[in-house]
Amino acid sequence: MKDILEEIVAYKRIEVAAQKEQMPPRKLYAEVGRMMAEGVEKRSLSQALTENDYGIIAEFKRKSPSKGWIKEDGKPEEIPLAYEQNGAAALSILTDEKYFGGSLDFVRKARPLVNLPILRKDFIIDEYQLFQARHVGADAVLLIAADLKKEEVRSLTATAHELALEVLLELHSEHELDYADLPVDAIGVNNRNLGTFVTDVQNSFRMAARLPEDRVLVSESGIAGPGVIRLLREAGYRGFLIGESFMKTDDPGLALKQFIKELASS
Repeated sequence: MKDILEEIVAYKRIEVAAQKEQMPPRKLYAEVGRMMAEGVEKRSLSQALTENDYGIIAEFKRKSPSKGWIKEDGKPEEIPLAYEQNGAAALSILTDEKYFGGSLDFVRKARPLVNLPILRKDFIIDEYQLFQARHVGADAVLLIAADLKKEEVRSLTATAHELALEVLLELHSEHELDYADLPVDAIGVNNRNLGTFVTDVQNSFRMAARLPEDRVLVSESGIAGPGVIRLLREAGYRGFLIGESFMKTDDPGLALKQFIKELASS
């Protein structure tokens, strides 16, 4: 089976090059510079997760390579707001179009409607994408260790911080633990292998004891129910990224509300 992560990253390089043709870096960087000169409202993802009782990062995800369309008609003007109204600590919005049915425009549309931190979730390989994230109003970005060399993560993190963006660094296995000493704002453990799509929440438990105690830890994917979150919190996690289980329902906001209700009583 071909590693889908390699395929996605290869296409992403082509996609970013095309975006630079449409919006030259000099122009984008200048626009972002003007925006920041006028002031940027700081919304901290890591702080939101530590202060919230439940730490749910509710994800707006319309499609996945393994499942196909999950909610093709999901509206970024409606679902992120419903997530906020029903107890999310933060929001994750997929912006990859080809594989996840996302768009940068989804962040742009959601931003004026919600006050929660928004994570731009994509396959970031170029600083240009960080400027895009700031331009549309994201507060944080995902960097994936499997996509990037350690020095690339260090450089991208420095640029992100200059743009007042926080960084959630995603790890998949013990082989990437040497990335954990980088000055990122939160460390995520993806329970889904993006090469095989096998999901195993035990991955978060295996990794927990080997991650820095002074970082905000996030468990991503495969979180089946409130009981798992209780155990993950005991293991040191403060954030829990959940998307498909909400998005596949008729009312994702209501599904989140019910999930938190069960979590509160567990």
